[in-house]
Amino acid sequence: MQLNKSASLDSPLLKPLLLISPFFFWGTAMVAMKGVIPHTTPFFLAGLRILPAGMLILVAAAIMGKPQPKGWKAWLWIALFGLVDGALFQGFLATGLVRTGAGLGSVMIDSQPLAVALLCSWLFAERIGLYGWLGLALGVTGISIIGLPDELILSIFSSTTDFAFTISQSFFQSGEFLMLLAALSMAVGTVMIRFVTRYADAVTATGWHMILGGLPLWGISATTESQQIQNLIPSDWVALGYATIFGSAIAYGMFFYFASSGNLTSLSSLTFLTPIFALIFGNVLLNESLTSLQWVGVAITLASIYLINQRDALDKRDRDTLPQIITQPNLELSEKLNPLKIKVKESEPDLP
Repeated sequence: MQLNKSASLDSPLLKPLLLISPFFFWGTAMVAMKGVIPHTTPFFLAGLRILPAGMLILVAAAIMGKPQPKGWKAWLWIALFGLVDGALFQGFLATGLVRTGAGLGSVMIDSQPLAVALLCSWLFAERIGLYGWLGLALGVTGISIIGLPDELILSIFSSTTDFAFTISQSFFQSGEFLMLLAALSMAVGTVMIRFVTRYADAVTATGWHMILGGLPLWGISATTESQQIQNLIPSDWVALGYATIFGSAIAYGMFFYFASSGNLTSLSSLTFLTPIFALIFGNVLLNESLTSLQWVGVAITLASIYLINQRDALDKRDRDTLPQIITQPNLELSEKLNPLKIKVKESEPDLP
């Protein structure tokens, strides 16, 4: 069935589910990939996640009757899109995962809504507002509480631990810098879809950018890596299939479909849901327990998403309420004060 902006997609029940679906699939795909990463190589894994997924998207686009890109401008933007959001993002992500812990790495990746908000405010004049910035700050705080070790979080409030030295040492000696570059690549790619869709359909552009981005990754893998598939077991192939179909083809297709026309700051803020889904399904499928601090992080993250997506309504409410607060005391005061009445005696007429 062809996806379009019909009444069914805008229904109160279906549209929120579709908006959340990419982040659900990304979070659950991270759980599925945890056991695969030690059995393969990073660039091969990065290419395997997006190149077959791009082919699936193009097949789906052909079934839906989506037009193919035409003209050099369309292909130029798709190629740049593939370089940034495909090759660079997936390459930095895969190599970063090998060299960093999952906690701080996931925090780096899921902080990209901040970069998206700044770029959209500059390029598209999207209004962030007080509640939007507050929500973004809470979101980064929430995912930090979720992803970072409890001891590291508690050390912030400890006078005996040199917290700044611990962070800087961890940052420069592991792969967090690569994860930060991956987050920035994804943020730029999210913004680029607006320019891409000026010349090409969003769905077909997503498919082609995944293919064009995956080919260099497999080229690097072929020349620099070995033993890409020899250590994979049957359960790894099942996990790879889920990550490719649901965590890449469907997730990226839905995400960039909505990003092509919706508010990018609000949509990108839903990225904060990714570690929540990863935690929940890690708890259910892998028996990973959540600490009390992580539950606090989940609550803060959900509050941040509410603030970001409701920022316009909250700002409007404040604008409507503030004049009433200012004028109401003045009206009450004026009603209590009796008007000052001055009687003016008429002058008597002059006698002749």
